[in-house]
Amino acid sequence: MSECEKQSRSVAVMSSYVPRRCGIATFSHDLSTGLANSLYDRPLSECNGIGIIAMNDVVEGYSYGPEVVYEIRHHSKEDYRAAADYLNNSKFDVICIQHEYGIYGGDAGEYLLAMLDRLNKPVVTTLHTVLAEPTPRQKEVLSKLCARAGGVVVMAHRAKKMLGDVFDVPDEKIHLVHHGVPDVPFGDTAPFKKRFEVSGRPTILTFGLLSPNKGIETMIDALAKVVPDHPDVAYIVLGATHPHIRKESGESYRLSLEGRALELGIEENVFFHNRYVALDDLCDYLQAADIYVTPYRAKEQITSGTLAFAVASGLAVVSTPYWYAEEILADGRGVMVDFGDVDGFANSINTLLSDDLKREKIRKSAYDFGRQMIWKNVAQDYASVFSHACDTYQKPTDGEASREKPAMRLSLPEVRLDHLRRMTDDTGLLQHAVHATPDRRHGYSIDDVARGMIVTAMHYSLFRDESVLKLFHVYLSYIHYARLDNNRFHNFMSFDRRWIDDMGGDDCQGRVLWSLGYVVSHPPDELSAELCRTLFQQSIGTLEETQWDRSRAFAIIGCYYYLRKYGDDARVMDLVRHYAEGIHASFERNRGDDWPWFEDIVTYENARIPQALLFAGLLLDEKRFLDSGITSLDWLIKIQTSKEGRVSLIGNDGWYRRGQEIPRFDQQPVEIAALMGACKAGFRASNDNRYLVEMRRCFSWFLGTNDIGQPMVDFKSRGCFDGLMPDAVNANQGAESLLSWLMTLLIMHELQTGAPILAG
Repeated sequence: MSECEKQSRSVAVMSSYVPRRCGIATFSHDLSTGLANSLYDRPLSECNGIGIIAMNDVVEGYSYGPEVVYEIRHHSKEDYRAAADYLNNSKFDVICIQHEYGIYGGDAGEYLLAMLDRLNKPVVTTLHTVLAEPTPRQKEVLSKLCARAGGVVVMAHRAKKMLGDVFDVPDEKIHLVHHGVPDVPFGDTAPFKKRFEVSGRPTILTFGLLSPNKGIETMIDALAKVVPDHPDVAYIVLGATHPHIRKESGESYRLSLEGRALELGIEENVFFHNRYVALDDLCDYLQAADIYVTPYRAKEQITSGTLAFAVASGLAVVSTPYWYAEEILADGRGVMVDFGDVDGFANSINTLLSDDLKREKIRKSAYDFGRQMIWKNVAQDYASVFSHACDTYQKPTDGEASREKPAMRLSLPEVRLDHLRRMTDDTGLLQHAVHATPDRRHGYSIDDVARGMIVTAMHYSLFRDESVLKLFHVYLSYIHYARLDNNRFHNFMSFDRRWIDDMGGDDCQGRVLWSLGYVVSHPPDELSAELCRTLFQQSIGTLEETQWDRSRAFAIIGCYYYLRKYGDDARVMDLVRHYAEGIHASFERNRGDDWPWFEDIVTYENARIPQALLFAGLLLDEKRFLDSGITSLDWLIKIQTSKEGRVSLIGNDGWYRRGQEIPRFDQQPVEIAALMGACKAGFRASNDNRYLVEMRRCFSWFLGTNDIGQPMVDFKSRGCFDGLMPDAVNANQGAESLLSWLMTLLIMHELQTGAPILAG
């Protein structure tokens, strides 16, 4: 082991990572490679002192190299906490976090803070974006990250000043370390031009992931003004379209640029190399070019890896004056042109192509400046920051409130949708099953379809698994098709796609409103949100005259979620009050000293009524609704708790009538899902942890902590049994039971993250 290696700190780099296609993923790979080569004198794949904590933005992850030691799903807050536990017990001395708001999950990347609260290792963070006018949440997240870090690395002097002025970061904590670059020799371009079939031609280069903010259209318009003086000029636009842009709008931006070149008659001068290139290939492109252009459209860019590469490669750069460019191209290291100034770009490029001495002077000045930016030097600068962070780090004491103490994490089952996919066809969600086989004889019910839409929206909100969206859109399509001219909904459809009811009852109208409101609040995409909003607004008044408290309750739950997005909708708020007044009147009319309930019988999905009153109380700030919701919920919990302390549900074999014995069988999973939702609302309303305990007891009912000690979940089929009988389970695995299990399991996964935001 070398002396340098003995003194080096072992580092876990947390970031997006190759082969994910983004600039920070590439930066993190290059940084890690530079650290391994410079500090450990060995390839990254063989270096035990460097490890990668990779951020995944797709469910399936990526095919990483051996240096990736841990993976975090972008939208799973539980993963961040688990990563902290891993790192606390790892060999790594310091954690180097590459920060960009979009890399991390939650509002403004707030999930990262959940990891930091649990982490007991020194942290250094590299800031790839520093905003002059952050949103309040962006400012809060970045300020907390910087406060936790032992060192904050920026790549520009302006960023250092902004951190102090905007985020109150102490100057002594901030370290200026240049963006690392490969060590490219300063030499003849001819051999490299030949490779790219531009031999003998003056060559202009732009590279990086293509997106509209790159301003390439400005350069194409300028090129049309350069071609008359330099007809053999070649402009290479190197890089694949940014994955997020391609996902949203395909190749429309690239096609518009190609169309513009054709329109201007310069198609022989513009070359689109639509690919993501490896570092060796990129270096060859850089050495083939004479001029590099960055016609970016926005000033607020504090770093640019592509510009750093170009400067350090000794290219003559023409750029718009975004923040990083102003700094790195100062003192004659490049030429600045105003944003969108086509003539300015054309004139500057014509001058550089015509004046070899001026161009070479700029190239040499840029190349000399870039020597401090090569990875060998940057790695040593990072090593110094790491050592300082480790030397000054103080572990939190037992009594320090600013650090979260790790709580016992439940070993939750994985959320698997195998049986839900089995029960869903291209029409909807089949109601019933014979054991685990869908039973087509009973067709479809909008009650189950509405629950299915909530479950799939919950799943997507929690895991961002796009495969679930196929199910989601089947359910939304069913609901859309079921709407009648009077804005109510059909409920039942036969397997041959015939409606077999004239109109669904009030309960199904309420469940549909619940599902629509939930999707408005937690949409997988904006088009679905808009459709659900339209259907919700059209149908919300159809229950105004209902006398059924459960129907009112389902509608209130839907309104609650809708109002989280559109809180200023006075009509919907008035309906919440109207429905809540009706439920509360039932409570006052029927309650007794030993019967704090809404009617003389306790039947099905009982806890949804207290849940709705609690939601109404929270929305309207009405203490009487909150009080009656808590009172009825506590009573419902009490009468459904056995002497041994387990959940013992009211069975639907006769239900519970006032003054009579409680029937204990057939117990239904839908009651557990309802009780989970109500307890969650109870916790929100009271901040009383006993409701969290009740939620865990409800969850345990599915796993066998029930009156006969039998699990209700079939982990082979991934279904849920339809009922708990006196001496066995009902072996059929229909939709209602399955969705109740999935809803409960999703809430538990979300509860484990410590940020309850999903539906109950």
